[in-house]
Amino acid sequence: MTEEEKQHELTKRKFYKAEQEAGFVESQPRTTPQQQDPAYRLAFRDTDFLLREELRPVRFQLELMKPEMLLDEAQIGSTLVMYGSARIPSPEMGEAALSTATTPERKAVVERLVAKSKYYEEARQLARIASQCGVVEDGKRQFVVCSGGGPSIMEAANRGADEVGAESLGLNIVLPHEQAPNSYVTPHLSFQFHYFALRKMHFLLRARAVAVFPGGFGTFDEFFELLTLIQTGKMQPIPILLFGKDFWNRVVNFEALAEEGVINFDDLELFTPVETADEAWAHIVKFYDLDC
Repeated sequence: MTEEEKQHELTKRKFYKAEQEAGFVESQPRTTPQQQDPAYRLAFRDTDFLLREELRPVRFQLELMKPEMLLDEAQIGSTLVMYGSARIPSPEMGEAALSTATTPERKAVVERLVAKSKYYEEARQLARIASQCGVVEDGKRQFVVCSGGGPSIMEAANRGADEVGAESLGLNIVLPHEQAPNSYVTPHLSFQFHYFALRKMHFLLRARAVAVFPGGFGTFDEFFELLTLIQTGKMQPIPILLFGKDFWNRVVNFEALAEEGVINFDDLELFTPVETADEAWAHIVKFYDLDC
């Protein structure tokens, strides 16, 4: 035996891979009562078993590990995350949205949503800028655009990246009503989550900047959790760009929170109000001293 053959014997895998073992089992006819009973299934092939209440910790681990491993394999070092409403129409869909209003009250609401379509364009433009910058560090891509994978502001983020030939992430969540990834998410970077907590963790594990656009409960949840993590020192500060000063000042009285003493006035500096993509990117560039 040559030295090369000896080395091969030393490093050669001694056990079959799980996929091979599963193939052995599934190729066999199931002719006995024992083989036909669910108890005999391989645990990792037994969906009914994996979905049991007691297996929730295992599902947590799987939902943490799968995106993490695939993003490592895709050489993604960091992300620019974009939060925002799933209801704001794109500018080209504004007229169609207005046509759905059947009462004066509903028309007023839709008109306000259509007025916010400018933020769809700003999200789209910010994604273009970040994607074209092409920052690479330690062989990994930085500031890769990441959205919640759905419509509206999320679509705008993925769309902007796609328009300049760049990949982008979509982190979708399973909901009772149908929700599919928008068509601009890079297919092999399109993930689906069962647990909101794990989805929010993945939003922030690689985030080096977060752009927050006008939105509802989901956006508030993501935005305020991010603020809490930085405020409490659980996460190091990153640029948080808050788009739409008029909207946010109307729906949240940040100054009053500080005046009431429930947050510090310094906490108001955790985020930066902006109106345009250029303004937001300039802040990111300054924060990280980027050359682009």
